[in-house]
Amino acid sequence: MDNSFVLKGNVCYNTTPQEVSCTANGYVVCVDGKSAGVFAELPEKYASLPLVDCGDQLIIPGMSDIHIHAPQYAFRGLGMDLELLDWLNTHTFPEEAHYADLEYAGRAYDIFANDVRRSATTRAVVFGTMHVEGTELLMDKLEQTGVVSYVGKVNMDRNGGENLEETTEASAADTRRWLADVEGKYERTMPIITPRFTPSVTDELMTQLADMAREHNLPVQSHLSENPSECGWVKELCPWSECYGDAYDHFGLLGNRTVMAHCIYSDDREVELLRASGTYVAHCPQSNAQLSSGIAPIRRYMDLGMNVGLGTDVAGGANLSMLRCMSDAVAVSKLRWRLVDDSLAALTTQEALWLATVGGGSFFGKVGSFEEGYEFDALVLDDSAIATPRDLDVWERVERYVYLAEEGGKIARKYVRGCEISLD
Repeated sequence: MDNSFVLKGNVCYNTTPQEVSCTANGYVVCVDGKSAGVFAELPEKYASLPLVDCGDQLIIPGMSDIHIHAPQYAFRGLGMDLELLDWLNTHTFPEEAHYADLEYAGRAYDIFANDVRRSATTRAVVFGTMHVEGTELLMDKLEQTGVVSYVGKVNMDRNGGENLEETTEASAADTRRWLADVEGKYERTMPIITPRFTPSVTDELMTQLADMAREHNLPVQSHLSENPSECGWVKELCPWSECYGDAYDHFGLLGNRTVMAHCIYSDDREVELLRASGTYVAHCPQSNAQLSSGIAPIRRYMDLGMNVGLGTDVAGGANLSMLRCMSDAVAVSKLRWRLVDDSLAALTTQEALWLATVGGGSFFGKVGSFEEGYEFDALVLDDSAIATPRDLDVWERVERYVYLAEEGGKIARKYVRGCEISLD
């Protein structure tokens, strides 16, 4: 059987958003690239499969980063003293204009792709730029990593500034050309329709992008209600809309194959649009803090049963670490509870693990769990260099790794769809 093997180690995964299953010295079985379950003792029917003994290491599901900007990786860690709109105009748009130069794009995307490959991210939903050739180059490089991803050619026919604004006709034509170029080209890298956000996309272009999404049965990604200034701008640009979310829903761009990043300032009508349509919310806690945007009410969204995952949102977020994203999600939820709305309890680390694995992974299908039938994405974590005099159980070690990975933690192995990814 292809992609069939057994990992032995200390296994931990979510069974619900609030609960984890931990099996010390257990076995997680992969059959044909899918999980066959976790067992305290290896069933006889799997005894003939190759066994990878991970010793005392931790085994958890892979993590899905459902909102990240690949071209912004080049200036991560810079410009964090600005709010969103000033940050876009000062850093983001000038940087993205460089990706018309394929030599520059190649150097930048080599760094991005290599770092993604070595990170805890096994699946990603990625923004490129408006440049067709540059976006195809990004897709080529991500395909080589073994990570599964959606990648979007960004569309923006207004308010892009110098060298980063298309005409409506060119944007639509280039998007169709890009879709034709990449159709059937990759095993793990898929296109996603990507209007940057309402302030950058006219109603006419939104209409055409929605048509393409329907024609090609493609998912959609964009931004929603991230910053008060942005929300006010949308009211001016789309006076006909009843809320910011309506500026997308009007064109049929919300749904359970759509990721909307942030959703910090969504009012009741917008929340109901997102809930009823099954739209995914990408919670980006570090970016929201660094750009002074706010704190999304993720507890409310989870209580409503909405689709929610995590995004690093580089370069609003400073790095690719989904572990840092988890700890930030917990931290900002505590601040929101203390300072904004004490009716919404803070997130637990178990819930943050759910968001990083099953929550975002479900955008890709049955992904993010070791329950039977899920695609086999896994991380083997070595925490042996994180010193402590205490005897910790499996969950305590996973929880500690989330917060202390940089103090000696190491990703020892990484699997996507049952295939091991080289970390060298």
